[in-house]
Amino acid sequence: MAIIPAQRYDVKDPKLAAEGARMIEWAAQEMPVLAQIRERFSREQPLKGHRLSACLHVTTETANLAITLKAGGADLVLCASNPLSTSDAAAASLVQDHGISVFAIKGEDNDTYYRHIAAALEHHPTMTMDDGADLVAALHKDRTDIIGDVIGGTEETTTGVVRLKSMAEHKVLRYPIVAVNEAMTKHFFDNRYGTGQSTIDGIIRATNVLLAGKVFVVAGYGWCGRGLAMRARGMGAHVIVTEVDPVRALEAVMDGYRVMPMKEAAIEGDIFVTVTGDINVVDEAHLKGMKSGAILANSGHFNDEINLSALDGMAEGVRTIRPSLEEYKLRDGRRLFVLGEGRLVNLAAAEGHPAAVMDMSFANQALSAEYLVNYARELQPRVYPVPEEIDRDIARLKLAAMQIGIDTLTEEQSKYLSGWESGTR
Repeated sequence: MAIIPAQRYDVKDPKLAAEGARMIEWAAQEMPVLAQIRERFSREQPLKGHRLSACLHVTTETANLAITLKAGGADLVLCASNPLSTSDAAAASLVQDHGISVFAIKGEDNDTYYRHIAAALEHHPTMTMDDGADLVAALHKDRTDIIGDVIGGTEETTTGVVRLKSMAEHKVLRYPIVAVNEAMTKHFFDNRYGTGQSTIDGIIRATNVLLAGKVFVVAGYGWCGRGLAMRARGMGAHVIVTEVDPVRALEAVMDGYRVMPMKEAAIEGDIFVTVTGDINVVDEAHLKGMKSGAILANSGHFNDEINLSALDGMAEGVRTIRPSLEEYKLRDGRRLFVLGEGRLVNLAAAEGHPAAVMDMSFANQALSAEYLVNYARELQPRVYPVPEEIDRDIARLKLAAMQIGIDTLTEEQSKYLSGWESGTR
């Protein structure tokens, strides 16, 4: 047991460590790729000498990433990237069993959330690892005195990538970022299969409603929206998709979903889930058109996709019905229900993505951190994709762990694909 000084962590209860250790071990069984990386990292120590500040969802899967990063030599501090996503038991185990500084408490208020981010920056990082870009934004706004030591960072999610690309475009980003979210082994699987399953899981845990026969509105048809729509239809729901992008809207139509503006969907929907990364996707005008009993949830990163301020203004009373389920009684007599305070419903009301999916996402994080150690000084302060060779290596490791083999090109086939002479015979 590696207990660290009390001033270097802030968790709910260190006595939860034993429970957390069991949960972390359970998640590890479904994370064979990360396990292989951890074994190599332990031998090679590619992150040795680097102080890494990470702002991530503090889950049992993230705990396995943290253990891997420490095994690779990183001096790690971890804080939460969402006030409701922390596993207090996992946080306690990281502190008590692994000597990792963790600043995260499930349900922490806004002031505590940003105090924890500030604590992570007190680590004077040479690398950052973010999920939503709150850590990077705080570093650029509040701690420019230490930013010169940072060689690079990684970003986990779509919302964060959008923010960081905006920073780069406005010439304010001070160091290179690898967009882990852009890796094929991340967004194809994490966003589609992970978000699809875990969002449905959160909705069912919070409400225990039957999805079959319900009109299920998915706002946004990116990778997360695709996965969610597919899973909702698989549960027997009638799925409507809303979009602003004509290509994605057309794809949703071709995939067999009804597509319409949110104002029209608001009248029909029983359950609404936003997965856009934008603000007020469900706005006051939409709320006014919804039927009594409609359920609203968000699976985008920030809690601003549903206009909760407008909903508060329409309500004469709010009460908690079940954990993660609040009833808004409106002045016109209707009742609307919001899940998980409008925050990420898959983490606020459930446990986030399955470990088997996060195995690939966090493998990308670990290998991208190693990549930055080797190449950051050759990069400009921009947002970069995960190198293709890392993406493919992770896919190979995952297939091997699943005991699935694939073909390899013959010399003749490789030559054919790289040439131009051969044509119709």
